[in-house]
Amino acid sequence: MGTYGNIDEDDEEPKRSTAWYVRTIVGFLLMAGAITGAAYGLYRVAHPSDKHSDGGAPHTPSTPTPYTPGDDPSEDGPGPDFGPPGFAPTPIVSNNYSFGNALELSLTFLNIQKSGKLPADNPITWRGDSALDDGSDAGIDLSGGLYDAGDHIKFGLPMAFTATVLSWSVLEYAPQMTAADQLNKAVDIIKWVTDYLIKAHPDNETFYMQVGDPGTDHDCWQRPEDISITRPSYKLDPDNAGSDVMGEAAAAMAAASLVFRQPGTAYENTTYADLLLSHAAGLFDFADQYPGSYTESYPTMQMYYNSTGFEDELLWAATWLYYATGDQYYLDYTTGSQGENFGGWGKAPLWFSWDDKRAGVHVLLARKHLLQPVANTLQASKLLNYKTTADKLMCSLLPNSPTASARRTKGGMIWVSQWSASVHTVNAALLAVIYSDYLTAAKLSLSCSGNIYKPDQLRWFAYSQIDYLLGSNPMKMSYLVGYGDEYPKFLHHRGASIPSDGVPYDCKGGFQWLHSTAENPHVASGALVGGPFFNESYSDSRDNIQQNEASIYNSATLAGVVAGLSFTAQQGVPKTYLS
Repeated sequence: MGTYGNIDEDDEEPKRSTAWYVRTIVGFLLMAGAITGAAYGLYRVAHPSDKHSDGGAPHTPSTPTPYTPGDDPSEDGPGPDFGPPGFAPTPIVSNNYSFGNALELSLTFLNIQKSGKLPADNPITWRGDSALDDGSDAGIDLSGGLYDAGDHIKFGLPMAFTATVLSWSVLEYAPQMTAADQLNKAVDIIKWVTDYLIKAHPDNETFYMQVGDPGTDHDCWQRPEDISITRPSYKLDPDNAGSDVMGEAAAAMAAASLVFRQPGTAYENTTYADLLLSHAAGLFDFADQYPGSYTESYPTMQMYYNSTGFEDELLWAATWLYYATGDQYYLDYTTGSQGENFGGWGKAPLWFSWDDKRAGVHVLLARKHLLQPVANTLQASKLLNYKTTADKLMCSLLPNSPTASARRTKGGMIWVSQWSASVHTVNAALLAVIYSDYLTAAKLSLSCSGNIYKPDQLRWFAYSQIDYLLGSNPMKMSYLVGYGDEYPKFLHHRGASIPSDGVPYDCKGGFQWLHSTAENPHVASGALVGGPFFNESYSDSRDNIQQNEASIYNSATLAGVVAGLSFTAQQGVPKTYLS
């Protein structure tokens, strides 16, 4: 990544290191060019013939309108007990996949980002083994995992979030992924991350939350296979708290344990699922016993993935542990004082991201309220608070709702910040399509200040966001590398920008490729870049880290959205029935 700091409600620019600030001056100048449209004309080039060329943007459906209260099917009440995510009856799947190409590409980028000893059948021909000595400074094997973005840092918080979101997507949309022949690839990527997380948790009071120093790494431009700099390991222990990172890792392993516990699948592995669950429970206990944020323990990390709090990760982890174990302790945790104090009940969260998990908690516990109602009246009222808050979030996303968020571009893209704007767009779309399915399963509608909306209208919102990112936007280009005819050719990505010509460029020598005017010699297929500014301008420049860098969690979330939308995309407003 570049220097992705926290974004507050005033959209202040994230903090950046001095070195990166200097190097991005050129990028900012080019961005100004993008505002006038010059950069767009400069960098438009033909789509390579050896890449996917049949992934054009799908048809945009007409905007639906709310249906009348008399049509509200809510009198039918909640549906039957569906169990945890992934165990509900599977929906009917058709063979039409308008978004199938986007799903395949998203998972391809995650394969591109693999660190460590790659498998013999590694599908990325320009990638090889890398960072095999990670962890050697601590006397532990920390090889493996995923590089975060265009750099070679293994940031624990966003990497674990990537695994959680991808696991959730598999649990909800495995049939769609199967029909697109992408399910095994998704599960392989999940395991690639969870194998690493297991190694990073060697005992009950130790967790290695990161490998690589961002300042040193960002001062180098090398292929991962040629890394020549020292890569320190960063440890969390009772003296160095990091409940946010450990909570997210616990959530990832709990969610993944459900994936590997799916009966009758090729990847069913109860032994591995039990191992994941053991680590998840241990990490949760550790994080809860020694509360604190990792960016307080390691203040220099605030310039990169700055954590604004850790309580949301504890709620997120407890939610997934409840679904994975059925243990009442975890449900009590989310509906007790932790939920009351930190759940943000009654106010729609600003976003769902690697930093703030509250929106995801609201949606998952709304699922519990809708599909697995509890007998305990007090606890049911607490779960209703999550459901009510999830409703408020969805009402803010629907563009024609009375409480619709004004934070969206003229073209309709939901907007939070100018730094990697697509992060929040794709995350909002994922929650919307999943919540739509939960409402459909419960035979309920959505009420926004008295206006009633069908669940399909949330799916339309999700569809419109992805359609925008894939080409239906003022720039008339896809922000997903490899999708359609027009997409970024100058992605801010070390491995993609340096030719595999047998020359091991050193730390400084590789910068010639950062500043090269030639297109990247390798296409990092499936990289979802930051995308446009609020005025919908965009500059395809390697120096433009705000707009033209991609991160692993973006691709994981996009995979879930397009899987959920893909199988009836030709109908305009896709439908999924969980029963």
